[in-house]
Amino acid sequence: MKIGITCYPTYGGSGAVATELGIALAARGHEVHFVTYKQPFRLPNFLPGIYFHEVDVGRYPLFEYPPYDLALAVRMHEVVLSHKLDLLHVHYAIPHATSAWIAREMLRENGHDIPIVTTLHGTDITIVGQDPSFHAITKFSIERSDRITAVSEFLRLETIRAFGCTRCDVQVIPNFIDPKTFDRESHGTALHEQLGGGRRVLMHISNFRAVKRVKDIVQTFAKVRAAVPSVLVMVGDGPDRGLAEEEARKLGVESDVFFLGKIDAVAPLLAAADLFLIPTDRESFGLSALEAQASAVPVIGYDVGGLPEVVVHGVTGMLHTVGDIDGMAHSAIALLTDDVRARAMGAAAVARARANFDQATIVARYEALYQGALANA
Repeated sequence: MKIGITCYPTYGGSGAVATELGIALAARGHEVHFVTYKQPFRLPNFLPGIYFHEVDVGRYPLFEYPPYDLALAVRMHEVVLSHKLDLLHVHYAIPHATSAWIAREMLRENGHDIPIVTTLHGTDITIVGQDPSFHAITKFSIERSDRITAVSEFLRLETIRAFGCTRCDVQVIPNFIDPKTFDRESHGTALHEQLGGGRRVLMHISNFRAVKRVKDIVQTFAKVRAAVPSVLVMVGDGPDRGLAEEEARKLGVESDVFFLGKIDAVAPLLAAADLFLIPTDRESFGLSALEAQASAVPVIGYDVGGLPEVVVHGVTGMLHTVGDIDGMAHSAIALLTDDVRARAMGAAAVARARANFDQATIVARYEALYQGALANA
């Protein structure tokens, strides 16, 4: 198949999953064309079977806000025609599903047609899509897609609740991991020693948006550090990084909090962690939590959204109510001072990640979805 993929190419779970899916599809013999405004952050410079088509958003004095959605639709139209694509797979409803629908309407004018697969990831449904300014167009775009997937059962139900979607069937296809990439044993212990210097390593990876509650992470760490010699490693960047840095200074732990910025290859870092913290107040899946568990790292977070579908409380991690920093710290200290329990939880996390979120199994489900969409086109 020749597949067009559009996603947000910036640091974050949806872009990571879309890119890894494209890479896996190409490895299975498909031809994959990424249509985005920038090369996806997890996409190397060149891989066989993968092509990148940049969306050029013109800058004109007339436009205070350049119409990216229209420029994307035009680029999709061009790529479909020039490379004879079989289908478009867009990640995030807004504006990508809308742009795909426009591109298809343009193609139909020329006697062409193409199925659209839309994958919903989270804030496109839980935040942006429910804004009154976007609600109607989000509902319209979802319902005009030929196949719709959500990354969790929570998100599927939220989509139906928020938009009704009487004309759509939302299938749950979760995010995935490559077991070989996140094999802790293959990365050794040198990085753990480098980061921790003999101390325990707590880690967080995100785009540092408000929903990630990065101040909660620093406050939790301060309580843990008072009981257990430890360091906190913060990977990623975003608007709330400054708040986290300020909180670390305020609590007097800044010397043991390391901000590494955006890093594409996170598997070696996760292999160096003892615990992973993810105290978000909205989480439709939690890809970083899955990648941590695949690396035998217990996860501590908040019991919200789709995260309980990824982290099993008391088995692969510990989940608390939003804002329960004392509870998070207590769980962290308990695990860091009980190596037998921590190792058992890490082993359970690896086993569940491989059993339920293996890349080969999930990518095969997408292939079957594509075949169904093409058969009904």
